Amino acid sequence: MPPFLHALACLAFMTIPALAAPCPDWAVDRAQAEIAALQQQIDTWDDRYHRLGQSLVADQLYDQSRTQLNQWRSCFNLAVSDNPLRSAGGKVPHPVVHTGLEKLKDADAVAAWLHGREAIWAQPKVDGVAVSLVYRKGRLHQAISRGDGVRGHDWTSNAHKIAAIAQRLRQPVDLVVQGELYWRLDGHVQASRGSLNARATVAGLMARGSLTAQEASSIGLFVWDWPEGPGTLPERMAALNALGFTDTLDYNRPVRAPADAEQWRDHWYRAPLPFASDGIVLRQDRRPPADRWQARAPYWSVAWKYPYAQALAEVRKVRFQVGRTGRITPVLELEPTLLDDRRIRRVSVSSLKRWEKMDIRPGDRVAISLAGLTIPRLDAVVLRSLERQDVDAPAASDHHFLSCWQATPGCESQFLARLNWLSGKHGLALPHVGPGTWEKLLAAGRLHGLLDWLTLDAAELAKIGGFGERSSARLLASLDSARQRPFGQWLKALGLPPVGEARLTGPWQALAERSTEQWQAEAGIGPGRAAQLSAFFRDPQVLALSDVLRTVGIDGF
Repeated sequence: MPPFLHALACLAFMTIPALAAPCPDWAVDRAQAEIAALQQQIDTWDDRYHRLGQSLVADQLYDQSRTQLNQWRSCFNLAVSDNPLRSAGGKVPHPVVHTGLEKLKDADAVAAWLHGREAIWAQPKVDGVAVSLVYRKGRLHQAISRGDGVRGHDWTSNAHKIAAIAQRLRQPVDLVVQGELYWRLDGHVQASRGSLNARATVAGLMARGSLTAQEASSIGLFVWDWPEGPGTLPERMAALNALGFTDTLDYNRPVRAPADAEQWRDHWYRAPLPFASDGIVLRQDRRPPADRWQARAPYWSVAWKYPYAQALAEVRKVRFQVGRTGRITPVLELEPTLLDDRRIRRVSVSSLKRWEKMDIRPGDRVAISLAGLTIPRLDAVVLRSLERQDVDAPAASDHHFLSCWQATPGCESQFLARLNWLSGKHGLALPHVGPGTWEKLLAAGRLHGLLDWLTLDAAELAKIGGFGERSSARLLASLDSARQRPFGQWLKALGLPPVGEARLTGPWQALAERSTEQWQAEAGIGPGRAAQLSAFFRDPQVLALSDVLRTVGIDGF
């Protein structure tokens, strides 16, 4: 859901490292079309959120999409007056306008903002929906949605049902407070659980005509300002607490140096809180009189958001990795994208079928996150390029567990996967032999079949670039050691399907003569696996490999 409920003017300042990409190499007409398409998508998100309280995109992806739009406009000098809140305004004027928040991109920007300022306080940036609460003689008189900052919608009826909103203050005073309505979350840790769509939940409920008692009890209130209150923030918060706004006092911490801001940002990111939050807000103790406030980012407060849990990444290229058994895995090469302080350059699409369904092409922008905090994960396609580039994908029917025993065109990936399996820990466990070794030999034209390396000698190796005298001797010794590997290890290295508890006593000919029924009679072998084993031992390419191994004297063949 668009975070512009808090920040209108901040959009021009949102420079996010994840999107600090060079300008696209587009002709002007394409640039105009791409920018118009992105603007239309953002307009749709804005309209659905403001009119219906529906969030069609995660906050952080919305932020990054707007940043992308601004970058493209700057690249092609197509600046356009754009108001994301044009459909947000209501009929009810705010007694005091809602200001926005400039968003600082990193610790250096925070340090620059803090320089020369005094009496700064940090608050968690609660991930909810902003509201003005108007009291007359101590009684709740009106609740107004943020709207466009100047006018909002009347939420008074629903506000009277929310116990977290004081219906009657402890003193009969007139006042206006500004705050955040949030969805209550017990012991919520933002770093591990994210925002859980909490803001969208509240926005949707408040946009409805009526709340149930259960829904109302699940909404909390965080008052972050009293525009016409006492002069300093501690005085304002203490006075609000005395009046009955008790949920905010403990979430104001002094910031005397950039390290303090970093400490509280990290603390609230990882500490259990009763609400979702998406960063911290830094506020000056003092600010201008409320009648001078404007619906734009002020100089006396800023936001510093948490690291993105999701990032928007541009797809540069789609590659297809074919595994040893023929499984095809599309991999997206990305414009380097910063995600939780890691620079992500590629992400797997998991399967060919998923890629076909998502129809991802170069130029598209996808949402990525980290699975288990370490592995890049593809979540969704967020924005599609208007120009749909052709992608040459391998046919699933061409690859299976008995395909690509040779380095023929279209088989390079699966063939290399077979070699890596053969030399790896599941196969022959050859020391000093890895993917780089096979790639060099293949590039030199020395490998056509899976076992061509068995006849490699020092003279041939000396002609191949990348192998020094010492490394050549070490490699030849490792390859030669394969001849002493036992029969069972060679079977696994060749790619024999898993056999469970089945007997694998040689020689090769005895195993090759087993029928499908005989394989199925072995312990742990079902009909499908029995058929695979029978097919393996009868495949002409596999039989040719067994002849090679018999010729060079490998035991059991």
